[in-house]
Amino acid sequence: MPTENALALARQKGLDLIEVSPTAVPPVCRISDYGRLKYEQSKKDKDARKKQKNWELKEVKLRPKIENHDYETKARMAERLLLDGGKVKVTIMFRGREITYTSFGKRLLDRMAVDMTPIATVERDAKLEGKNMFMILAPRLVPTGPPKFTQPHQLNEPHPVDPDHGRDDADDAEEADETDDDSVAAEAVAPAAPPEPAEAQPAAKAVSEKSPVPENGATQGVPSRA
Repeated sequence: MPTENALALARQKGLDLIEVSPTAVPPVCRISDYGRLKYEQSKKDKDARKKQKNWELKEVKLRPKIENHDYETKARMAERLLLDGGKVKVTIMFRGREITYTSFGKRLLDRMAVDMTPIATVERDAKLEGKNMFMILAPRLVPTGPPKFTQPHQLNEPHPVDPDHGRDDADDAEEADETDDDSVAAEAVAPAAPPEPAEAQPAAKAVSEKSPVPENGATQGVPSRA
């Protein structure tokens, strides 16, 4: 219908004339509530953003002369980050004259890529920038196998519980004061031990009877000095 008639029909119904397909010949329009249409479209966009997965880039740093045990620890960390759904940037750091041996770093990155194959793919190949060589790994949507270094029971391993968690030094000091008060109260309630009997009193009495001392202070049989 002509545009004027469509506008008049929309005004009669108290709605809006919305152009759906402007490139069509003739253009396609519909009569609807424009405010409600915008609300429904914003709701659809919000739901789409919720379903969209945000990739978070984490970094794992290695040295070209890393030992085998340390390498396994770093690889286990990279596996956990990939299993959580994030991308991992594996960086080889060169120091001093180590930059002349970049082949060692390339070999280490290739080893990491092979070890992460069941759960990750190489998004960006090894590249040297300054004194660092890095590679980016992205998690697979469907893993092709279990991780190489992380055991199944370690994926959801609970954190160890600290028995003193939530306690501070003031609590320990207060507990120590209460213990000291209890010990002092116990000592106050406990009766004093009776004194030991004096066994040396009869011997002293016998000595005094054998050799009495006169009142003037002189010993019997010994003349006193004038």
